[in-house]
Amino acid sequence: MLGIWILLGVATFLVISVLIISYICFKIAFYAPDRDPATFEESSIPEGEIYEKFRDSMEKWTEETKQMDRELFSITTFDGLKLYGKFYEYEKGAPIELMFHGYRGNAYRDLAGGVQRCFKLGHSAFIVDQRCSKRSEGNVITFGIKEHKDCLCWVDFLIEHFGSDVKIILCGISMGAATVLMAAGNELPQNVIGVLADCGYNSPKDIIKKVIKQMKLPVNLGYFFVKLGARIYGRFNIEEYSPEQALKNCKVPVIFFHGESDDFVPCQMSQINYDACTSKKKLITMKDAGHGLCYLYEPERYLASLREFFA
Repeated sequence: MLGIWILLGVATFLVISVLIISYICFKIAFYAPDRDPATFEESSIPEGEIYEKFRDSMEKWTEETKQMDRELFSITTFDGLKLYGKFYEYEKGAPIELMFHGYRGNAYRDLAGGVQRCFKLGHSAFIVDQRCSKRSEGNVITFGIKEHKDCLCWVDFLIEHFGSDVKIILCGISMGAATVLMAAGNELPQNVIGVLADCGYNSPKDIIKKVIKQMKLPVNLGYFFVKLGARIYGRFNIEEYSPEQALKNCKVPVIFFHGESDDFVPCQMSQINYDACTSKKKLITMKDAGHGLCYLYEPERYLASLREFFA
């Protein structure tokens, strides 16, 4: 009898330990606290030595973008969240780049330079604060699992608001690239004429395992707790979908950019996505560019590549 109680005690301890560790992993990887409305228009340059070289340019872009004429729009997602985006019009009837920022980023921080780039190409820009960012609602980041469905909602909104002949390019950086690539695996309206994916990962599972390894933790054990935390506390399956899987069903042209010196999302991940893509495609890598810095390293090559690809 005593042995049974000991076994029950051990089992209870193990279960509680698993739940606690999974919760900690969920909070670290996926949870985003509510945002202070006073910070909605604030932004900061990402931390890290690789960004210092470009800090002045990035801060200049951000401030210029904040001063430009824009319209604020919102949608309600498939699961009831209210999301916000800002529209910068180049000219009436110009193609619109629907742009998505990276993990724990925001539209101003990650996409201000994208607005400037769009205007150089004769495109309008629609920059989105993804779920869990700034004014947009939500507390669970899902690495593109739910975000790509938000992207599809934004596509429907653009067609409804700007007209049935509007041309849309899906554009994303880092997790935003994964978001638009997952969206591209769906049956898209003819208005979507292409995808720009900058430094995206090939699957949530692989990028999470890469980060766990980088933290010098046991990869498979760590991933078990992260995946369980997503399931129990985030109520989503991190392995439900991936860019690599989506691209096997993609029918729109996709151009990939990736820095070969990216130490956060390895350049090889864009190669995996490129290989999986079944539509018209092009992969451009830049030798010295770190994470999200391709345009800053070689702006003219970046622009020329886009002009040629979407001609």
